[in-house]
Amino acid sequence: MTATVTVGEFSRLTHLSVKTLHHYHEIGLLAPASVDPSSGYRRYGTTQVETALLIRRLRELRMPLPEVRDLVESTDGVKREETLRTHLERMEKELAHTREVVTSLRELLTPGQPVLDVEYRFIPPFRAYGVQGRVDRDDIGPWCEYAFGKLDAVAGDIKARAGATYSDEFFTEEAGQVVAFLPVAPDQAPADGVELVDLPGGFFAIAVHSGPLTDFDRSYGALGSHVAEHCEVAPGPIRELYVVGPGDDPDPTTYRTEICWPIQRIPALKG
Repeated sequence: MTATVTVGEFSRLTHLSVKTLHHYHEIGLLAPASVDPSSGYRRYGTTQVETALLIRRLRELRMPLPEVRDLVESTDGVKREETLRTHLERMEKELAHTREVVTSLRELLTPGQPVLDVEYRFIPPFRAYGVQGRVDRDDIGPWCEYAFGKLDAVAGDIKARAGATYSDEFFTEEAGQVVAFLPVAPDQAPADGVELVDLPGGFFAIAVHSGPLTDFDRSYGALGSHVAEHCEVAPGPIRELYVVGPGDDPDPTTYRTEICWPIQRIPALKG
């Protein structure tokens, strides 16, 4: 038997607040069974309880409202399963990221962390396939997937390590020029979807960041402090060389990234 109840009663049935139910009605997600034309009072059918609980569960999983609507309204079981699977995979990635941040925080609060090893190197100028653009800091992950996907598509038998340069503005203004590159031979032919770029040579102070990129800033802080204390900084973007990255191994603990800080010259070593 089907019955209708007031919005307050429906709120108690579903543990959705009246305010939330009004919002869901306004956006067309969960409309009441009837609305009194004179008073505006809403009434819901008891057959809507299951739908309301489904919406509540999906929102507890932080599924965006447009995806909730698609899932609730769809009668295609395969499509509904795909929508849910995609969201759960996204949540699992967020959970893994949260765990990495917590691990990094604990390490940051633990005294006696090892000092970062720094080496000095002269890198000659070289030609590379490149993808470049002005990138917001918050968008660097998706942009790198796009850019290195372009480079992978034209890499062929090239065995060189890919990398990227980051302008000062990328750090200071939270948006700046980024160049993803893959070194090639000086006479390399052009390729579709990428540019041929010439990167200048120079001296660099270099440190290796090992493991996930969650605490990348700690390696930057340690290397930058070393450079400030022992070197003369040279103009030019910071470079990163991806010795082992996401395209090489899905396990973030295996990642190895060389951070290359431009310096004027190799400082005299004190014996």
